[in-house]
Amino acid sequence: MRLTETADVWWKNAVIYCLDVETFFDTDGDGRGDLRGVSQRIDHLAELGVTCLWLMPFYPTPDRDDGYDITDFYGVDPRLGTHGDLVELITLAQDRGIRVIADLVVNHTSDQHPWFQSARASRESQYRGWYVWRDEKPADADKGIVFPDQETSLWQYDEEAGQYYLHRFYKHQPDLDIANTEVREEIERVIGFWSRLGLSGFRVDAVPFLLDTAGALDAAELPDPHDYLRDLRAFLDRRQGSAMLLGEVNLSYPDTRRFFGDEDGDELTMCFDFIGMQRFYLSLARHDPTELVNALRQRPDPPEEAQWGTFVRNHDELTLDKLSDDERQEVFDAFGPEESMQLYGRGLRRRLPPMLGNDPARLKMVYSLLFSLPGTPVLFYGEEIGMGENLAVEGRYAVRTPMQWTADVNGGFSTADPDQLATPVVEGEFGPDHVNVAAQRRDPDSLLNWMRLLIRRYRECPELSWGTYTVLEHGAKSVFAHRADHENGTMIAVHNFADEPASVTLAVAGSGVGVRAVDLLRDGTTNVAENGLIELDLEPYGTRWLRLVRLGDRFIV
Repeated sequence: MRLTETADVWWKNAVIYCLDVETFFDTDGDGRGDLRGVSQRIDHLAELGVTCLWLMPFYPTPDRDDGYDITDFYGVDPRLGTHGDLVELITLAQDRGIRVIADLVVNHTSDQHPWFQSARASRESQYRGWYVWRDEKPADADKGIVFPDQETSLWQYDEEAGQYYLHRFYKHQPDLDIANTEVREEIERVIGFWSRLGLSGFRVDAVPFLLDTAGALDAAELPDPHDYLRDLRAFLDRRQGSAMLLGEVNLSYPDTRRFFGDEDGDELTMCFDFIGMQRFYLSLARHDPTELVNALRQRPDPPEEAQWGTFVRNHDELTLDKLSDDERQEVFDAFGPEESMQLYGRGLRRRLPPMLGNDPARLKMVYSLLFSLPGTPVLFYGEEIGMGENLAVEGRYAVRTPMQWTADVNGGFSTADPDQLATPVVEGEFGPDHVNVAAQRRDPDSLLNWMRLLIRRYRECPELSWGTYTVLEHGAKSVFAHRADHENGTMIAVHNFADEPASVTLAVAGSGVGVRAVDLLRDGTTNVAENGLIELDLEPYGTRWLRLVRLGDRFIV
């Protein structure tokens, strides 16, 4: 395909890397990562092959929810740096072909935000109507609680205000009223401001909650929430035509499809595939790809210029809420049997390597699958080296530990005393002595170098991100095989979910001679039989990426 066709829809084949500034790299020795630290390590991301850096919240905050409780949507937390540091980071990233996006967390504020402080002080405040208030607690106040270990109601009584306010998350995060025109205009100003500073888009936090106007008083006057999302997308397009909105939408496939804007594709640019992720873990637990196959067959195609975001881990608990109770228990039994490994009764607070017993072959198979599945791969910092979690840390923070750069004290993250770190370093088998960037850079068989290879091949293969995909039928129960076709190119990806060898015969081409299957992850070429069949032998957790090459093809392989 012509590369010029891809320039304005860069998210279709991006490699997105999410990091927490606070835990990435500390340059001033205070135990907390900073924006200058991300700048200092930007070449690590460039060498990995990252094309889009997603920054978790860096805004001023009391830090009661790891930065998601914001007191100034236009600011930079002084503990992390300044606006100048952020602009310098964006500039350095762009110099290396990396776009930068940030979390847009506008469904609530901190209760310390000046808007809320003004709102609670007087019913005459201009910000009173920016939040959702009630004189009486609604009868269903205990329904739909997101954090059942922390909260018992979605409504909190405020003594100073003399009313209850809505908070779908923590009580210290009062919800903004999206039905208020002034609130919607302010959100546009926020994204306009950061766009002018150089951001290429936003990961939109908890989109269904953002658009939920059920708490508003006069439902008859409410705008269609999806109309507002279209307005937000249109505003961003006017300000920066190639910017993107990546939405956190954990709903059924039909409901999630609506957040793309259906066929018009005029709402979210990308949505995370939570259903596929959860079915994938069930398949891993069963050593059988059937559940993943079923999910992919049910997943609707996105609009032409939109894309699904695929992932195997993110910064929150690994939610399994869309599985049945029995299916969820299967995943718990396989990957998090201890209660301390689970969270909210619906998810896991572990990283992938410990869940898989640190099996290198299985880890490499999982990431090979991630980069070959239809969609845009999203990585969480530390995945590239196989970092583990620290279960001694509370809740979701167990996976948000300091990045492990070297085997030195604090993993090379900070020169501060260990007890001064924002969060403690992982210890034991997955600690910096055993898992770090410096050691893996020099090891040709490391996970880091495997990830570099996968990313390079993924970026070289437009079929994987732009093409149509087909699940291939065969008789090997443990093998998942699919093909991706785009224009004159065809890719075949084959993955063995079992800890035993497997053999598979695939129909990959029409009848004829001169068709070869060139392996892109190792040296070797396999001839396709005249009847279009190819036979493959896979080792335990084996993986193959094959490009079909015919006489006269002009691919460089």
